[in-house]
Amino acid sequence: MILPVIMAGGSGSRLWPLSRAQFPKQFLPLVGEQSMLQDTCARLKGLEHQPPVFICGEDHRFIVAEQLREASVGHGGILLEPAGRNTAPAIALSALHALASGVDPLLLVLAADHVILDVPAFQASVNQATAFAEDGKLVTFGIVADAPETGYGYIKRGKRLSAGADSDSGSSFLVEAFVEKPDLATAEEYLASGLYDWNSGMFLFKASTYLSVLQNHQPAMYAACVDAMNGASNDTDFIRPEAKAFLSCPDDSIDYAVMEKAVLDTAAASVVAIPMDCGWSDVGSWSALWDVAEKDENGNALHGDVLLEDSRNCLLHSQGKLVAVVGLDNVVVVETDDAIMVAAKDRVQDVKKIVAQLKQGGRAEAVANRKVFRPWGYYDCIDHGERFQAKRIVVKPGSCLSLQMHHHRAEHWIVVSGTAEVTRGDDVFLVSENESTYIPLGTKHRLKNPGAIDLEMIEVQSGSYLGEDDIVRFEDTYGRS
Repeated sequence: MILPVIMAGGSGSRLWPLSRAQFPKQFLPLVGEQSMLQDTCARLKGLEHQPPVFICGEDHRFIVAEQLREASVGHGGILLEPAGRNTAPAIALSALHALASGVDPLLLVLAADHVILDVPAFQASVNQATAFAEDGKLVTFGIVADAPETGYGYIKRGKRLSAGADSDSGSSFLVEAFVEKPDLATAEEYLASGLYDWNSGMFLFKASTYLSVLQNHQPAMYAACVDAMNGASNDTDFIRPEAKAFLSCPDDSIDYAVMEKAVLDTAAASVVAIPMDCGWSDVGSWSALWDVAEKDENGNALHGDVLLEDSRNCLLHSQGKLVAVVGLDNVVVVETDDAIMVAAKDRVQDVKKIVAQLKQGGRAEAVANRKVFRPWGYYDCIDHGERFQAKRIVVKPGSCLSLQMHHHRAEHWIVVSGTAEVTRGDDVFLVSENESTYIPLGTKHRLKNPGAIDLEMIEVQSGSYLGEDDIVRFEDTYGRS
């Protein structure tokens, strides 16, 4: 049986300002109505598989859990990495978690931030790979290259193992080599040879096979992951590997730590490539998103409130404000609540340099969107000044914030829709639409939505310090106290 392992970590800085460290691209609906994480789960329908296991960081745990709930996706656990140690240790944690249940499944390793337009082709390749994986092979899925891309690593095909009728569909090969991202001239040679596929970062193998190869070639990494899972703790949906053990783990990718080492062991002939032609993209830049997006008759990909005149081959994305462009060609314009990014489409890889400048300047726009998601809902900072801040707060039905207090600010709450259950000191009372209440500085308080619809309210904070770290939690449903 297949156990999907969906890696949902990463910061996605190349799609700034939409994607940021606290809410990266895998959680955004970049192609279609669902988020990329939800799309990754949806394309598993039709495959025989166990409930997926997810891997992410502590900061993203509630986003993952909420998006799975929204999409009605069951799971076999959400593994929380104490810190990023790249893909090889992350997959080892999931393999150890799987074996602890007493079975040895085939791990289908997927990234949560890829686009696949041809789902039947994807599923056919996965089904084709199962026999090799059951036989103890490490299977990697190579994307059939149709351009000399310099932003991807490549897989060089070796001996053909099986052949399709008229194309690479249904074919499989031993892997001769994994190669680094090439320069343009080398990429053109790869494409002309017909021997190279893009490295998709998707894999299929037995949990025990992966751990055996890891232990053989990376014993320190293997030992650290075993210790981390032996000391793991469970917290509702979340599995927390023991932090100290995991932090001692070397940082390396599955390609370097496992796959390349296994390819070099020519006696074993253990790494198989399945070419996959499925409309794949890792959406690693705004130009890559333009490639897979729907376009108008002039090649423009449009999202949100956008007007254009005499413009071609542009990507225009508005989250709220009207974006109007005139006479542009091959330009990307992205508008969010707190930032506007304009770039030549052939220079979008340099967006990460803007993010580096933001980080160097300590600016919040590098890390967080104006709308911040929490396990109970979200808040949106709609205005602020030297001694005040106004937020729009939405609390999901049945959810509540922590019992808390602030040393430096007081708060006014105005209910816009729904009903709020307010704890203020020793008093507990209801506040309905068009009603308000006041939370004095230093007073214990809690906000809860006891109703069946979203609670929406406006919070006005006033005081000498308005930072999010001015919170003393006394009780918390989500383990943050």
